[in-house]
Amino acid sequence: MELSELSIPNLQRSASLAYYTTIRVGGPADALVVAETADELAGIVTKLWKTDLPFMILGSGSNVLVSDAGVHGVVVINRARPGEGFRFNEAESPGAEPPTVWVEAGVNLGALARQTALRGLSGLEWASGIPGTVGGAVIGNAGAHGSDMAGTLLVAEILHPIQGRQLWPVERLEYRYRGSVLKGKPAPQPQAIVLSATLRLTRSTEAAVQVKMNAIAEKRRRIQPPGASMGSIFRNPPGDYAGRLIEAAGLKGTCVGGAEISSRHANFFINHGNATAADIQALIMIAQKAVADKFGVKLELEIVLVGDFPGLAT
Repeated sequence: MELSELSIPNLQRSASLAYYTTIRVGGPADALVVAETADELAGIVTKLWKTDLPFMILGSGSNVLVSDAGVHGVVVINRARPGEGFRFNEAESPGAEPPTVWVEAGVNLGALARQTALRGLSGLEWASGIPGTVGGAVIGNAGAHGSDMAGTLLVAEILHPIQGRQLWPVERLEYRYRGSVLKGKPAPQPQAIVLSATLRLTRSTEAAVQVKMNAIAEKRRRIQPPGASMGSIFRNPPGDYAGRLIEAAGLKGTCVGGAEISSRHANFFINHGNATAADIQALIMIAQKAVADKFGVKLELEIVLVGDFPGLAT
């Protein structure tokens, strides 16, 4: 099928992806459409699976670097409507199960954490400052402050092109550090997508949960730099920290074009307003080479590359 033959409501042609990534860089997609509910997402993806058109799902774009050349095919932006897409089970009757929350994949993870706090429910404090969506967190085993999705998820609702909707218990995700069986190199079409998740919580009080979230927020403000970034660029190597190695290699504050290795935290790269994906790629390659030469450590990317990045080791 030709892209011109595709009939999806509100499909945008040649849409810039810079607006849809937290680093604010990236070229155009051939076509782009926004899904605001899990059912909308399922309908769009099911239609795309029936074509031979390449497509990908993008949540908040917080862990993604899109090439300056952009993306061929269709990009589906998965975002829930503000204040919608989640449902709490808080029953406190005798013998009731521990509280849980069912949440659509397009819900912002940090916003969900704040909603749990308002209800005096604990378990998502670690996610309060993470800008990504629940779907991305499920796929990438997002985590912070000693907790992660592997320890929070109960069940994920998965859509498969042949088997349809399925409920996967957490064990089926085969979680590893910042990865799962669903996370891999971008393919012409995804083999399965996340529609929703059910997360475990515990009962607490609003005040107690807020104290934990305030402490995490203060630590983030102290350690992590402001400005447009993708979060951590590299995975931490076993027994060490990528940021420490990059700093020890003398690269804090290094700039290429409009991009900088943060002088506050060396595993964060900042767009000062006019950076390109090529600028960020150059900094990635500089950091990988310097750390390998000085310490014999190969830094592996935590971010996902979308598009063409010749010469860049993942």
